[in-house]
Amino acid sequence: MKKYLIFDLGEVMVRYLPMDMCRKYIDDGDDLKAVCDALFDRLYWDRLDAGTIEDEELLSAVQKRLPKRLFPIAEKIYSTWFLSLPEISGMRELALELKEKYSLRLALLSNVGKALAEHEKEIPILDIFDKKFYSAVIGATKPNSEIFDYVCKNLGILPNEAVFVDDNEKNVTAAKSFGIAAVKFTGDVLSLKKELQQILEQ
Repeated sequence: MKKYLIFDLGEVMVRYLPMDMCRKYIDDGDDLKAVCDALFDRLYWDRLDAGTIEDEELLSAVQKRLPKRLFPIAEKIYSTWFLSLPEISGMRELALELKEKYSLRLALLSNVGKALAEHEKEIPILDIFDKKFYSAVIGATKPNSEIFDYVCKNLGILPNEAVFVDDNEKNVTAAKSFGIAAVKFTGDVLSLKKELQQILEQ
């Protein structure tokens, strides 16, 4: 019997759109691209997700790639990006519907830095989750098996008592290898609902 339905955050529950985050503060096309490319470079964000780089170190690296006049706006965007995460239509409703119908609890498992974790109360969608797990806080990232082990132990469940939803094929495959039923979200909420119901009704 399944006890927990575990969701990823970015591109599952919310949209992660760096260009839109920057566009709120920058009109000029060249400046927009320069700030967005520097600030949201995976070179830094993968380390943020793993908890191996601090905010100050990231901003220092970003400043070396930008003209001085863009420093303040880059810092502003970095300090507010997590407030620009529009919810994916239908996902909140789906999670709550399945929670009630199948007597489940909801958990979040996201590869994300400490900044979002520290401001979680300012992100409305996070209110629906009974438990939340952030990679930078844990010190491990998906698709490493240790993060799934950490989550299951902290939830007090066996892997086969959870269902996991992620938009990344590697993360879905890793969860399955660990023994967790997992579904890849492709953007189709109705299709996801059918897949989850099939698993939950087995």
